[in-house]
Amino acid sequence: MFSPSQADVRRFFCSVYAKALAGQPLEAIETIANLWIDEHPEYHAELADVDAALLAMGQAEEGKSNPFLHLSMHLSISEQCSIDQPRGIRQAVELLTHRRNSLHAAHHEAMECLGKMIWESQRAGRPPDGEAYIACVQHHATRD
Repeated sequence: MFSPSQADVRRFFCSVYAKALAGQPLEAIETIANLWIDEHPEYHAELADVDAALLAMGQAEEGKSNPFLHLSMHLSISEQCSIDQPRGIRQAVELLTHRRNSLHAAHHEAMECLGKMIWESQRAGRPPDGEAYIACVQHHATRD
């Protein structure tokens, strides 16, 4: 299993942003990442400066989201849906997308569920509960 460091993740997203701006060809995973980068212009300044991004590691600003974590979650959900792992996530996200009429909005709600699953897994010292994750996304898709 691939476990990139925080610095690797930051370098990856900054590199994708730089390559896209320069019109350079992107690998498949970079193309997906760039689609989410394009959806978040508020992160472009942070993605434009890899050195500053690396220096800012571990410095959380209150009330400010971490663009690298946010984009990583978009990318994770995209990958999960592409291979339907955990089984059922593709259908749950598609249903949520249909209900919200927006893949982007659906991802943001699925992120809440993904974050909850990871937090609960870490807190309890257990493997992530994919069934609970899918149930959470399905709940979002069926509530008003």
